[in-house]
Amino acid sequence: MCLIVFSWRPSHALPLIVAANRDEFHARPSLPLAAWEDAPHIIAGRDLQAGGTWMGIGTAGRFAALTNIRAPGMPIGARSRGELPERYLRSELSPQAYLTEVTGHLQHYSGFNLLVGDARELWYLNSAMGTPEQLPAGTYGLSNAALDTPWPKLVRARSALQECLYTPVTETLLQLLGDSQPAADAELPSTGVPYEWEKRLSSVFIAGADYGTRASTVLIRRADGSTELTERRFGPAGPLGESRISLPPLSQMSEPMRV
Repeated sequence: MCLIVFSWRPSHALPLIVAANRDEFHARPSLPLAAWEDAPHIIAGRDLQAGGTWMGIGTAGRFAALTNIRAPGMPIGARSRGELPERYLRSELSPQAYLTEVTGHLQHYSGFNLLVGDARELWYLNSAMGTPEQLPAGTYGLSNAALDTPWPKLVRARSALQECLYTPVTETLLQLLGDSQPAADAELPSTGVPYEWEKRLSSVFIAGADYGTRASTVLIRRADGSTELTERRFGPAGPLGESRISLPPLSQMSEPMRV
């Protein structure tokens, strides 16, 4: 993922709302959002080049999402960051215990931000800081820097999410993720990439022949654990398809239902 805006309100009727864009080279192969054949309790997209995922859900309300840290010139890690959400969704560790375990192996990965949670807690780890943090209730944004770093696209998307929190609708959240307006030059962050890329990466939705937003994903979870998960996929020429999965309350959990 390259942009995630989310609201975590554990005592609310809608405790978790997530809107996220995955930006990637179009040539990198991946599978759409679905239950995994080798782990049916995991519902996520899947990277076919290095393995793993960028965002997914699992049993007992488990949720995980990842963004890379933009740091040109930094060494490339020996292990794929995509395994970090996958390992959490496969495990039974608490969010805190899992992130504590990950902190002992940070040297194996390129820079990342990792969100992991369940029905009760949501935790965050920035690999550069190296300290797991439990998130209090609030609305947050995460791109390719630390949590809530005020890049223009993060601020725009987070504000748009805040405006629709009372009546969140999947289509409205997908429209939020489709904002292709680039930041003004004076507002561009300085992340070490050339101006052309800085400008191109400054919009919520990125369009391009070689690189761009590959998937927009919306998650809406209710207090009983019932969940709606939607992924809209894109290629260089536009939309490619959409997956919608509904999960029943945790007390009735069985197989996911595609709608």
